[in-house]
Amino acid sequence: MPANLPPGLPIVPDGPPDSGPFDMSDDDFESAVTDALNRIPAKIASAMDNVAVFIEDDYVPRPGEDPDTVLLGLYEGVPLTERDSWWDAGSLPDRITIFRQPILEICGSRDEVIEEVAVTVVHEIAHHFGIGEERLHELGWD
Repeated sequence: MPANLPPGLPIVPDGPPDSGPFDMSDDDFESAVTDALNRIPAKIASAMDNVAVFIEDDYVPRPGEDPDTVLLGLYEGVPLTERDSWWDAGSLPDRITIFRQPILEICGSRDEVIEEVAVTVVHEIAHHFGIGEERLHELGWD
């Protein structure tokens, strides 16, 4: 991943050019994210610390980033492996954002959306635990 990109899952949709996004209501998409979070094993979920999960329509590249950057999800924060004893003093929650439109654009069915949301949620939670892109790729979570 280029150094100027934030940690996350950069993708370039490679579906057929004339296929439109899968149509799913905001409520159904939110349910898919909630279901994915509920499938995280209790031991892992209880180890997560000070994390908030959000859903946004799309990632907006920041100044200096490639304007064509597409992300399915984004982890912003300090991974557990990098926190020190002073970290908790006034720290805002880490933020995981799942981007609705890019996921819908690469999926052709409800089942594909549910699967892609689950993979994206796991991917971003892994970053919270300090697992980088290379290791996620080795484990097949990309």
